[in-house]
Amino acid sequence: MKAPAQQSTAVREITFGQAINEALAEEMRRDPKVFILGEDVAEAGTPFKVLSGLVKEFGKERVVDSPISEAAITGLCVGAAMTGMRPVVDIMFGDFVTLTMDQMVNQAAKIHYMSGGKLKVPMVMRTTLGATRRSAAQHSQSLHAWFSHIPGLKVAMPSTPYDAKGLLKTAIRDDNPVIFFEDKMMYQLKGQVPEGEYTIPFGLADIKRAGSDITIVATSSMVQVSLAAAETLEGLGISAEIVDVRTTVPLDKKTLIESARKTSRAIVVDEGYERYGVTAEIASVIAEGAFYYLDAPVKRIAAMDVPVPFSPVLEDQTVPTPQSVVEMAKTLCGKV
Repeated sequence: MKAPAQQSTAVREITFGQAINEALAEEMRRDPKVFILGEDVAEAGTPFKVLSGLVKEFGKERVVDSPISEAAITGLCVGAAMTGMRPVVDIMFGDFVTLTMDQMVNQAAKIHYMSGGKLKVPMVMRTTLGATRRSAAQHSQSLHAWFSHIPGLKVAMPSTPYDAKGLLKTAIRDDNPVIFFEDKMMYQLKGQVPEGEYTIPFGLADIKRAGSDITIVATSSMVQVSLAAAETLEGLGISAEIVDVRTTVPLDKKTLIESARKTSRAIVVDEGYERYGVTAEIASVIAEGAFYYLDAPVKRIAAMDVPVPFSPVLEDQTVPTPQSVVEMAKTLCGKV
């Protein structure tokens, strides 16, 4: 299901990184309580230059460079959110979320419940995921399953510039803590984005490509991998439907199940580790909800359960590729 822009407006082509920048700038103009805190977010604009120019418009009081302490900056943002602000904390690499787990899992996620609804934590943690950047084992992991496991947290994973902007604006306006994962390899990906105001609701999956023979459910950059696979599969006579979950929490189970019931086969593709991961949860949802409609078991494709290698030739083998998706789809559809 596609969430339409909330007003008719002109569109233009911008990058994923520009869409993130625009969303932050628009929300900071709209609400003076929104501010950004993180390492190298001001003059440097982050190592990926996604925040370039924001400090010039909003000043160092609202785009704040922090010391190198993910635990400290996350704790500061939790406290700021509890007292009425809407902070956006920037964690440079997703691997460093290990240093924020107490603040996010034990504090931010639970304070609304533990206070009987009297307190809330309207904050966003922006961080990255994704391998194949040759950044080795401590800068290449996709750890979104960890936060998806915790009640009280919402998790968004955009796959296009359009989704990145709309979902980030929704995240900033949400009264709950949101973890917002951006694939570091997608910042230069271009796409059509409306010039005007729009948001995308959480919990609303998007059918990126309609199909009739097999459903491929994907997250983040794996949506682009799956779309590339679908092009190849079309030439082989296999019609693949690509479903982008967009948010793992809340998860749009209805759309996933309806698509699998329609096509009778399903593959789940995610760049997180396969073991106890997002693919397992989504496959379970489909297996339970579409069991009597399936002509084959639900299959999963995810990152290998190994530390991400620094060697390019080895790293490329650890993550899903269009070809691995094609081969799995061919097998399920009896086209081997």
